Amino acid sequence: MPEPDPRPEPESDPQLAVRLAREAGEQLVELREQLWQSGARSWDVMDHGDAAGHHFIGEQLRRHRPDDAVLDEEGAEDPRRFSTDRVWIIDPLDGTREYGEAGRHDWAVHVALWDHDRLAAGAVALPALDVVLGTEPPPELPPASRTRPRIITSRFRAPYAAVLVANALECDAVRLGSAGAKAMAVVLGEADIYVHDGGMYQWDSAAPAAVALAAGLHVSRIDGTPIVYNDPDPWLPDLIICRPELADPVLRALWG
Repeated sequence: MPEPDPRPEPESDPQLAVRLAREAGEQLVELREQLWQSGARSWDVMDHGDAAGHHFIGEQLRRHRPDDAVLDEEGAEDPRRFSTDRVWIIDPLDGTREYGEAGRHDWAVHVALWDHDRLAAGAVALPALDVVLGTEPPPELPPASRTRPRIITSRFRAPYAAVLVANALECDAVRLGSAGAKAMAVVLGEADIYVHDGGMYQWDSAAPAAVALAAGLHVSRIDGTPIVYNDPDPWLPDLIICRPELADPVLRALWG
């Protein structure tokens, strides 16, 4: 009878995304605490956090997916992404400002894979809450329970599109920091609608979009068209993530 193979099974792309988001987040929580205890200023906490997340995830991808390209907020342009089908889209610390503020939990780690024109894997960690959501297994969307939809917006301003939707649907508003925290609030059922039209980058929304789609949420541009990632220009003007039953009302509020 043959001996069992002692080698572990290689990680799937979704498993790798979840692990990298989780482990990067754990390191960032520990680093943040050490820096605050040492008396570091908020900007030092932010800079060290950005660098630590970038180096950890980058090293792991070089080790485990050396042939894949990487689009990383903190990294130099990887020219391979213009000629390959597999591109990891990374935000090692989404919500850097919130990370630098003691006690805030609304920051995240994003890891996503764009493969052959689709989001093939993704994970968003909310490390201060010890939460990681990924595409496999997909999150289970809680049933709707509110009489008034809850829309989630940025801490410091309400985008014009969000104002239109909030007024048309008589929404209650909630404010949070990072894009990942806002999107995961919808996945977790803490909010119902996330609309952003102030511009962002591909790494701000790729992993949140992947997880939201896996959960069965509506994800699109504000004109209702699908979001395309790994475009040569990393800028993305707008985004909608919402419960599927609210997609049509949201789009009608925006376009009539």
